[in-house]
Amino acid sequence: MSNDIYKSSQQQMEKSVEHFDKELRGIRTGRASTALVEFLKVECYGSTCDLRDVAAVSVPEPTQLLVKPFDPTTKNSIAKALEGADLGLNPQVEGDAVRIHLPPPSAERRKQLSGQVKKMAEDTKVSIRNERRDAIKQIDAMVKDKSNSFSEDDGKAAKANIDELTKDTSSKVDQMCSKKTEEVESI
Repeated sequence: MSNDIYKSSQQQMEKSVEHFDKELRGIRTGRASTALVEFLKVECYGSTCDLRDVAAVSVPEPTQLLVKPFDPTTKNSIAKALEGADLGLNPQVEGDAVRIHLPPPSAERRKQLSGQVKKMAEDTKVSIRNERRDAIKQIDAMVKDKSNSFSEDDGKAAKANIDELTKDTSSKVDQMCSKKTEEVESI
């Protein structure tokens, strides 16, 4: 029974880390990356779609992105979405494609991005700690419930496992955060 709680907690914590990793890919470093704009929402065909669903995004040069819409009539919607994304991008429509030049971010912008990475890491760790709290509550409930054969010693061991999982997962988030912060600041 405690194994179920452990596995459930582990899955939830891994989902939090995966979400954090996905968000980190959208943070801009000195080199152009398709992840910067792939999940940008574009208004086309009367609905909102991810950019990657309506266009192919490539990196022709280290400081440039090229967005080729599958349907050339959507290029203006794509350019509008890129301008309004608050990423500091200046898209230029060229023929059937949209080209984005990425100037290196200023020192102030790098600090801002670094702070954003740290805040996202802290939010992820809060999510991990919330999952830990829920697992500990479930274990406590199992220990109090005398109808099962779950002793206090079993509860302590299960809590120790959950704490170890929490510590490992949080350190993984810290490592990801410091790596991305280093990338952002060394532009």
